[in-house]
Amino acid sequence: MSSTVDRRRPVLLISVVTVLAVAIVAWLVWPSSGGAQVQRSTQGPYTVQLSVEDPRQGGNVFALTVTGATPDVVTLEPVMPRMGHALAPSPAIAEGPGRFRTGDVLLPMSGQWEITVSLRGPSGATQHVFPLLVK
Repeated sequence: MSSTVDRRRPVLLISVVTVLAVAIVAWLVWPSSGGAQVQRSTQGPYTVQLSVEDPRQGGNVFALTVTGATPDVVTLEPVMPRMGHALAPSPAIAEGPGRFRTGDVLLPMSGQWEITVSLRGPSGATQHVFPLLVK
């Protein structure tokens, strides 16, 4: 009887570890509907709120709200420092007072990105860097 219990323990342990490993992998790769990611930064005369709906590999539209001073030019530049990727800056178009939106900004791979928002206007120029995890 003791030998039967001893033989079952390794099988049970392996089964539990396998189930946990599968659950963790499924959780990591399961597509999420994370919703909008909203971040805020203040530098100099500008406070910038960056919003992106469920950031993903491929095209993403970024919405920006700027308070404080009014910028003349707003651009958004994605950089992936770990991989050495830097994409060309994308202009953000004014939609109304203090509200800007980009066109589709292509993020070619998943991982940790840094989104640099540059503002220039009569009150000066600033850069705001936002971390963004793309799935």
